Amino acid sequence: MSESRILASSPMLLILLNLLIASFFDTTAAQIGVCYGMLGDPRPNPSDVVALYKQRNIQRMRLYDPNQETLTALRGSNIELILDVPKPDLERIASSQTEADTWVRDNVKSYDGVRFRYITVGNEVKPSEPAGRFLFQAMQNIEKAVSEAGLGVKVSTAIDTGATMDTYPPSNGRFNDEYRSFLEPVIGFLVSKQSPLLVNIYPYFSYTGDMTNIPLDYALFTSKSPVTDNQYSYNNLFDANLDSVYAALEKSGGESLEIVVSESGWPTEGGPGTSVENARTYVNNLIQHVKNGSPRRPGKAIETYIFAMFDENQKSPEFEKFWGMFLPNQQPKYDVNFD
Repeated sequence: MSESRILASSPMLLILLNLLIASFFDTTAAQIGVCYGMLGDPRPNPSDVVALYKQRNIQRMRLYDPNQETLTALRGSNIELILDVPKPDLERIASSQTEADTWVRDNVKSYDGVRFRYITVGNEVKPSEPAGRFLFQAMQNIEKAVSEAGLGVKVSTAIDTGATMDTYPPSNGRFNDEYRSFLEPVIGFLVSKQSPLLVNIYPYFSYTGDMTNIPLDYALFTSKSPVTDNQYSYNNLFDANLDSVYAALEKSGGESLEIVVSESGWPTEGGPGTSVENARTYVNNLIQHVKNGSPRRPGKAIETYIFAMFDENQKSPEFEKFWGMFLPNQQPKYDVNFD
């Protein structure tokens, strides 16, 4: 029997082939979002920002608090959203399931037509700060509220690479003692729910923290001198940072977890190594690079969110103000190819 007759006689086979093709493209296409920081003045209207995301084909957004005007503007946009539960809310939500239910009802369930992808409970919560005592319980309460509301949205939290140590070479990476006991319940929770861990990864900070030993081209994806780590080879600092967290997860019961890179970017001014050209180089290389995975997790695109859409001049210190790709008037600071 010819191939065409086999296909014609089996609609189910056609469906399966289509699913396979869709799956292939999902794992190889770039998975890029952009963080929408709102600590700038002036700043554009949220409805204009959503229009800019669509115009530039940015299909995912991270929003750091449930800003009602932005959530309204996102309705029907088809933009997938990471929504943060802000750190100051964790104690209240951890103390009461009713508070968690109310937060989910008011900020998620009420916004039909918004494509919620993840709810992130806290951003870079440290074990030593007051919110650290409430993170795990707040995650459990939010997840229960989401589940009982029938929303099907994954719940996670976002950490930074300061939680890890012994990261050179990446295979030695592990969580430092303070973070290990803090994160292991969180890791177990994420494993049980098959939710990813969100990690903010900034080669810029690694570079500025050790400019003697880390070349700028290694941070900007332009190095031609790979670093060898057993069977793995690293051509850039982003992969090394990411895989050191994967190595730490493997040592703490999280070997099955996927990492979503919930922030990464490069500032245009305000510190060493900052310039428009370096930011352009980093961001455009990042977008292309994450299509192919990392040495420890090859062949699967890394879901990655660029920080940030706009500068935030209300932040400090100085280098925190200049991470935006666009000016408040929505003109690009530099050219970015989001495809």
